[in-house]
Amino acid sequence: MDNGSFALRQQLERLYIDHHGWLSSLLRRKLGNATDAADLAHDIYLNLIRKGAVPAPHECRCHLTQIAKGMLIDLYRRRRLEAGHLERLRQQEVPLGPSEESRALAFEALTQVDAAISLQPAKARQALLLHRLGGMGHREIASEIEVSVSSVEKYIASAMRACQPFASDRPRNRCAH
Repeated sequence: MDNGSFALRQQLERLYIDHHGWLSSLLRRKLGNATDAADLAHDIYLNLIRKGAVPAPHECRCHLTQIAKGMLIDLYRRRRLEAGHLERLRQQEVPLGPSEESRALAFEALTQVDAAISLQPAKARQALLLHRLGGMGHREIASEIEVSVSSVEKYIASAMRACQPFASDRPRNRCAH
């Protein structure tokens, strides 16, 4: 660290010690809450650090006030834009969930897949469910149901083939995801 940056650091430290409480209090009054005030005060000091210049001691509060006013204007402008955007989103009629028809079709498909899987041998059914719903790998499943890895692969393939008729308008293997 050279002498110039050391001196700047000391000036910033002195500015912070001397004026942070006052600046935070000013911002709390303007914003109405301590959290936003602390965030904005932090941003003001970061702004000074980025600029690499500290105002003269007799101009500190005036300088901090000017920076604070600019940042407050930016904050209010950003909040107004956000509020307008959120209001436009609220006014759009976007369904919050699937339609009744979509839910009925999904329920019907799940019922058919469940029926197809229930007709599979117990180990095939268990292997498919552990793999697709439990996220287990073939080796883990083999250990769990006490069969070989190749048997697990055959069980999963067999159960998936049983599901394929119910996945006609979806990509293959989708029924068991």
